[in-house]
Amino acid sequence: MSSQTRTGSRRGRKLKVSAAAVLATISLTACSEQSKVGFLPTQRGTTDNADQIMDLWIGSWVAALCVGLLVWGLMLWCMVAYRRRKNETGYPRQLAYNAPLEIFYTIVPIAMIVSLFFFSFRAQTEITDRFENPDTKIQVYGKQWAWDFNYLDENVHYQGVQAHLTGEPGVEKTLPTLYLPADSKVELQITSRDVIHSFWVPAFLEKIDMIPDRTNYMSFTTGREGTFAGKCAELCGEYHSEMLFNVAVVSQEEYDAQMQKLRDEGNTGFVGDEYNRNPNLHETSNN
Repeated sequence: MSSQTRTGSRRGRKLKVSAAAVLATISLTACSEQSKVGFLPTQRGTTDNADQIMDLWIGSWVAALCVGLLVWGLMLWCMVAYRRRKNETGYPRQLAYNAPLEIFYTIVPIAMIVSLFFFSFRAQTEITDRFENPDTKIQVYGKQWAWDFNYLDENVHYQGVQAHLTGEPGVEKTLPTLYLPADSKVELQITSRDVIHSFWVPAFLEKIDMIPDRTNYMSFTTGREGTFAGKCAELCGEYHSEMLFNVAVVSQEEYDAQMQKLRDEGNTGFVGDEYNRNPNLHETSNN
């Protein structure tokens, strides 16, 4: 057996081993918990909107992967089927056009774009629709550099103070906390007291701007209980990095107890636009 034959067989074995390793890695990754949620920072059942966004995200990646595999397969097939054979010279026979193929690669991309638009539009419409009769309504004010929460159904409020990240354990528990009852239709009425902020809870897979003198809405149904980290996602000044908060999704009993605690602390009524940095903003915008 010649050395060239042995070298070729070794290369073939290496390629087979490498291909097997890649396939094994992909298979094991596909079985992981992270892959089941599309490598997103959440779990199923956090909110109904998060589940819809997750399904759209995973579906889009599956479609993209299928297109990629098809294209790679066709490329490899062309390389093999139309390669220059032994004892052949020059280029293979050239074709000016192929009507069926051109119709195929015109219709298929259009069909894919229409399909992605349809599913995206449907998910966006369902996510942004407001509830007619939400179970829980809360007004959220962003301010430099903390958060105020008005629990509109309970006639109580919470005024947050700026977090101070010292690096010591336990600081997270001192952050402003927005309480939500589990399995409840929630409407958040979101606005700002000074500059543009952004309300973002990564586990909810939603982010919405907070604009002075304007109210945006976020409607969703809570799911599993838990505590989720939130932050301002809009660069809003010197201490933007410390504009943090928590969202605690708790049982109805615990939620009621927290509302009673706010009453006992004297936090009855609402804190409104009187605490805005520019109290004349509303009048100015109307003139």
